[in-house]
Amino acid sequence: MLNYDLPLYRPPSEAENLILQVTLGCSFNRCSFCSMYRDKSYELRPLPVLIDEIAKAAQLDPDLRRVFLADGDALGAPTPYLLKILEQLKRSFPKLQRVSSYAWPLNILKKSRSELSDLSQAGLKLVYVGIETGDDVLLRIIKKGAHAKMHGEAMTQARDVGIKVSATVILGLGGREYWKQHVEGTTRLINETPPNYLSTLQLGLADNVVDEFQQRFKGMFVWQDDDGMLLEQREILKALRPSKPVIFRSNHASNALALAGVLPKDQERLVAEVDAVRAGLKPKRPKWMRGY
Repeated sequence: MLNYDLPLYRPPSEAENLILQVTLGCSFNRCSFCSMYRDKSYELRPLPVLIDEIAKAAQLDPDLRRVFLADGDALGAPTPYLLKILEQLKRSFPKLQRVSSYAWPLNILKKSRSELSDLSQAGLKLVYVGIETGDDVLLRIIKKGAHAKMHGEAMTQARDVGIKVSATVILGLGGREYWKQHVEGTTRLINETPPNYLSTLQLGLADNVVDEFQQRFKGMFVWQDDDGMLLEQREILKALRPSKPVIFRSNHASNALALAGVLPKDQERLVAEVDAVRAGLKPKRPKWMRGY
């Protein structure tokens, strides 16, 4: 239906929704663990092209309710550009309920409260923020381009204007050396500035970034096995006491264990499920069923 510039990525929860590729690539594109947009340069797609694609999509599905703005960080685009797209989507889809996007924390912080409020009122209702970890040492090692305080401020600013936040944490990101501070920093960040949604996935590296990632750890990175990652998962869940309810999921294809609940209400049950798998009482997801 639409002419996509591949590769194209979207969160698991956007699988059934319209993907509108408003930008190409990622505005930062230097995280050492990420290979998603290494072959693309960040650029805005022409508005006339996007308006034409929206019109074509509306002809096929005028009752569409949800749209995801790709590529890696549509929120890096200028606010007037995004508002024109959101306005066109609202005109074209009368039943539209939600527009969402990936968001690098710095690009949230670059926008004023007024700009974020305008985007929210125009239909941007959810941003996916890859916080990866709440530990500043690890954030610097992996070249995330943001520290923990910036993550917290970005999530707070989005939530304050009515944009929900879905945050992602990567289990195993610190390997065996840094796992405890990874857990401590992450739980501290989530407890202090809770997102609406929190998901975890297990670290996986594409072949073209393995060497770079290892070099950032000075060649000393030692992978966590499934049990180590599940221990991280357990300790994160056990320490999370967010001031607002957080919907938690570990449904990414990389995970050894799929979990779902609301924190802090379901904390004990979620920890018990992890303990049962680590004790061998329940099976892990077979490795042949996993992916990244």
